[in-house]
Amino acid sequence: MTIFDLETVKQDYFSLFGLPRRQELDSVRLEELYRDIQAKVHPDRHAHLSDSEKRMAMQWATHVNEAYLTLKDPLRRARYLLQLAGHDIGLESNTAMPAGFLIAQMELRETVAEAKDAGDVDALDALHHRLRQEIGGEYASLRDALDTGDFARAGALVRQLMFQEKLFQEIDEALSVLEA
Repeated sequence: MTIFDLETVKQDYFSLFGLPRRQELDSVRLEELYRDIQAKVHPDRHAHLSDSEKRMAMQWATHVNEAYLTLKDPLRRARYLLQLAGHDIGLESNTAMPAGFLIAQMELRETVAEAKDAGDVDALDALHHRLRQEIGGEYASLRDALDTGDFARAGALVRQLMFQEKLFQEIDEALSVLEA
């Protein structure tokens, strides 16, 4: 088997890195494995090869990067696990969310907008902390749902976390602007 073995590229991202197919993973180990593989496939390492082999090295490097970025991010990893399990979370077709969650999100967004407009860094910090805790709890629930094969629940949590992560990023950006 060569580093550019076509059978290896067909493996799922977890197998590519030799990791178990689980939501919870060791991020330090993932980073180490990524660096090891990337060192082998990086196009600069294969500059002396033929054009077709250089293209293959580039494709491999791109594939390894995509695998790493997917597994590194807990939300992308969860979506990928659901995809591997054959469960469509219905991002385009399933927009139903619990009413309580949507109301809470609208209220949070209004509070963030008000704090941002007022330049209230303390209020944004408090919202940032609160949302970080909520998201942490949701990721624990997501891990449990995936580990027990409750893919419907996991899909609902992924859709919910997408809302929360977006709001979390908006708070981060507002804080960056105000603290600059």
